[in-house]
Amino acid sequence: MTVHILLLEDNDADAELVEVELRRAGLDFTARRVVTRPDFERALREFHPDIIVSDHELPQFSGVAALELAGALAPHAPFILLTGSLDEETAVEYMKAGAADYILKGRLTRLGPAVRGALERERMKRQLREREEYFRSLIEQAMDIIAVLDADGAVRYASPSVLPLLGYGAEELVGQHIFDLVHPDDVGPALRMFAEGVATGQGGRLLELQVRHKDGTYRSLEAIGRYLLDDPVVRGVVINARDVTERRSLERQLLQAQKMEAVGRLAAGIAHDFNNVLTAIFGYVDLLLDGLPTLSPLRPDIEEIRTAAERAAGLTRQLLAFSRKQVRQMRTLDLNELLTDIHKLLRRLLREDIDMVTKLHPRLGAVRADSGQLEQVVVNLAVNARDAMPGGGRLTIETRNAELDEAYTREHVPVRPGRYVMFALSDTGTGMSPETMAHLFEPFFTTKEAGKGTGLGLATVYGIVTQSGGYVWCYSELGHGTTFKVYLPRVDEPVDPLPVRVAARSTRGSETVLVVEDEPGLRALTRRVLEKHGYTVLEAATADAAAALARDYPRPIHLLLADVVLPGGSGRALADALLSQRADVRVLFMSGYTEDAIVHRGVLAANTPFLHKPFSADTLTAKVREVLDAS
Repeated sequence: MTVHILLLEDNDADAELVEVELRRAGLDFTARRVVTRPDFERALREFHPDIIVSDHELPQFSGVAALELAGALAPHAPFILLTGSLDEETAVEYMKAGAADYILKGRLTRLGPAVRGALERERMKRQLREREEYFRSLIEQAMDIIAVLDADGAVRYASPSVLPLLGYGAEELVGQHIFDLVHPDDVGPALRMFAEGVATGQGGRLLELQVRHKDGTYRSLEAIGRYLLDDPVVRGVVINARDVTERRSLERQLLQAQKMEAVGRLAAGIAHDFNNVLTAIFGYVDLLLDGLPTLSPLRPDIEEIRTAAERAAGLTRQLLAFSRKQVRQMRTLDLNELLTDIHKLLRRLLREDIDMVTKLHPRLGAVRADSGQLEQVVVNLAVNARDAMPGGGRLTIETRNAELDEAYTREHVPVRPGRYVMFALSDTGTGMSPETMAHLFEPFFTTKEAGKGTGLGLATVYGIVTQSGGYVWCYSELGHGTTFKVYLPRVDEPVDPLPVRVAARSTRGSETVLVVEDEPGLRALTRRVLEKHGYTVLEAATADAAAALARDYPRPIHLLLADVVLPGGSGRALADALLSQRADVRVLFMSGYTEDAIVHRGVLAANTPFLHKPFSADTLTAKVREVLDAS
């Protein structure tokens, strides 16, 4: 779908940079640029923008006025402020007034992700509004509930519309205490006091209740009318209420999605700096180990440092997976083939007292995903199932094709209707309570004792599946086991073969490598590692310095090893310039930034070599050798 973007910007160069950055973000959009208030107002009425990007200060207009006007004429179009500089207090005022985000012009790389995020949040809000409208129409047609309760909260009368909803007959419902206020403990007096307060004009809040079905489950009610019944025969409360169970469920799902997104932003925000630190730790530890005798008393201590760094790198990868920012190697997969391939690994993870049963659909559709990440999803779910069956049990893994229709998506935010491939893992373990399931995918939430888990396993599953365009749902009851169902979009494409592990090869070389990295410690480390393996190394801290060095260097340069984001430019632009002068140079990119900052620069186009930080000395030299030896 083409996105309509309204741009309020008076500077020609800034407007061009905005459009360039949005194209890099892979957005399919049509933009209209305006400068004056009349043109902005006309565009709001005629152009019908999906999103608005506005400068803070213009010659005869301002971002504040634009935000107010947009709120009146295009209330559902997210408003993103774009400014050269902005103090914190003004930024907060913009956000309070309804702005979706603000971007500094010096950090335009955030614009693409910010636009995508704002559009997705607005889509979810629109979906919630549509579903609320749907349920409201049902409620107005047939779902209003009228009940008379006595002073103690027991039912004296209920309208016919409430009987099918609760599973009771008219006679057996009388005298039942099935209406509960959500908050107060003393139900009867609370109902009476509330009704009396309404009757005397004291307390006009809507009454929120829960009503218990005959089978023990609850539904949520919102009172739309409440009256005190003061009769010589019957004293009590008359309640006219609507069933809002589905709406409450949708609201909880939306809040959970928003909470996940906020935590994901925080996780992704620390990735770059943390990965740079870990890369330096790995590199210098490897150099120390290489220089120590095999029996040196220092070796165990240094190896412990490396082990701790590996654990830290693993936590970073899990946080990035949760926040849906991992770098992915996408291919078309047959899930049956993947599950068969890791069957032996799963068998080793499970104990002997756990039976594993597989039910694979013979004509399963294909999906687009990263095979390594999907393996991680299956392993994490299998380990959780194992831990939930301390006395043994059965783990069932099954696959099938699925069609999710409007009825399903109305109850599962933010699922979209369509064709999916489903795989499920079901155990016969202890199961979970509703309270536990409410926090299931939150990072660092765990029910295991200290030292038995990080609380990132299911958060990782959630992030990987969501980043792959899919959905994961859990069904569980205490004492009756748990089922995790993962839905991935089905594609009609030929299946790619799974990656094959190749034998280790020599990582030494004699070629010349130009290293471009703005972090001095990492640049020095990379040089030391490569020179130790026989390479000639040239180094630069910026794109301009690297271009000048390459222009003046009289001998061949065989490989450009460049960070993606550099002061004064980008690794991509540097590589293009260098290839125009030296057509035979190979290119290898590296970065600790997340996918938002990498993919939208075109770095991860098909067959583009890439090295993700943190990496070890062995990983670095192996990747350099692989790129140089590629045909």
